[in-house]
Amino acid sequence: MEEARNAHLRKSPRPQPGKVTELAESAWVIVLFCVACGAVAGALLPVLARLLLALPWAPLEGPAELLTSVPEPALTLGTIAVGVLGGLLLGFTAAHESLSVRVRDTHVTLAIRDSAQEFAREEISVFFRDGKQLVLLGPDGLELAREHCGLNWRHLADALTAYGYAWEEQDPYRAEFRRWVPGTPGLPTGADALLRARAQVRKDEDSAEEARELRGELLRLGVVVRDEDRRQYVRVVTGGAGG
Repeated sequence: MEEARNAHLRKSPRPQPGKVTELAESAWVIVLFCVACGAVAGALLPVLARLLLALPWAPLEGPAELLTSVPEPALTLGTIAVGVLGGLLLGFTAAHESLSVRVRDTHVTLAIRDSAQEFAREEISVFFRDGKQLVLLGPDGLELAREHCGLNWRHLADALTAYGYAWEEQDPYRAEFRRWVPGTPGLPTGADALLRARAQVRKDEDSAEEARELRGELLRLGVVVRDEDRRQYVRVVTGGAGG
């Protein structure tokens, strides 16, 4: 893998010092996609309501009857309009929360929402993809950043390697992870309690930010967490924050 990466770097000329490459999702594409989905959902809603009423027994029968009592074409036009408005709201939210990556010869900046994280070249060991997330590791093997990424992965990898940053298709430490169960031996003091708490909050889809905060607390103890379905896998960094 190291030889393949070096070969790729030889093919990609190094950008001139001071040059900036920025990768970001098109806000218009995100918004238009969400609007289109909302319009389709709105157009299908009256059809689904009529199908529900045709069943011998159906949930939400009252709302379905109320909805279909509106005459056409006002009903379909109204549900499409509501779907478009909902799509606009979702699209602007998704665009606001999309990740952009600015690559320079001296540092890389990850920007999302109204915040940005800047990492100097010497702080960076490797970037890699973990499902739909972009992960950045430091020289000590601890995670510096983990963000949901909707960018084209090939374009992102090409941009990073063109500036001389290391890229892997998966976690280079993947083989070192072991599945966590309550009472797993060998963890730093306090890590097991944090993992128990994190296992609980991950059951609630609305607690993603709290799970993220607990991940940060574990990193401060030198414990890296990888999620797989509802399971947590851990890796203890020797000489890390908790070492």
